[in-house]
Amino acid sequence: MATAKKPAAKTAAKKPAAKKAAAKPAAKKAAPAKKPVAKKAAAKPAAKPAAKKAAAKPAAKKPVAKKAAPVKKVAAKKPAAKKVAKPKTPRKPNAAFMKPMTPSATLGAVIGANPLPRTEVTKKVWDYIKKNKLQDTANKRMINADDKLKAVFGGKKQVSMFEMTKLISNHLQ
Repeated sequence: MATAKKPAAKTAAKKPAAKKAAAKPAAKKAAPAKKPVAKKAAAKPAAKPAAKKAAAKPAAKKPVAKKAAPVKKVAAKKPAAKKVAKPKTPRKPNAAFMKPMTPSATLGAVIGANPLPRTEVTKKVWDYIKKNKLQDTANKRMINADDKLKAVFGGKKQVSMFEMTKLISNHLQ
């Protein structure tokens, strides 16, 4: 900051009229632009550098105006987001997922014969897969079936985890 203030002080000492003409809110970037223009003005007519000044100033002001507008919009959106996040009640699971389902005999050999919700059935099948290391090592999305799971999967040796849920749902009543 100290180095930025010194050139401004030198400019003010050389040209007191220029300091009065410049508005206080003008950016510090405008001050260095005036120095080269002053040197060019001595070598060239005043009309050409004045046109360059006019062209340079609007280009600098447009991006500043664009940056200021989104800041205001973001500030306006924040209170709206707080209102949306207001309900702090815990999520209630869908009743269809929580309804106890009776597994078939083949699925019962893997997870047990007791009626369970669909969510618990899926958890128990995954526990069985991880316990027996049936997940394919190269492609983790694929499940390698052992004898018990092969009966559940309809005789397939390997199924994807997404297809597995479909095949399991056929064994729930």
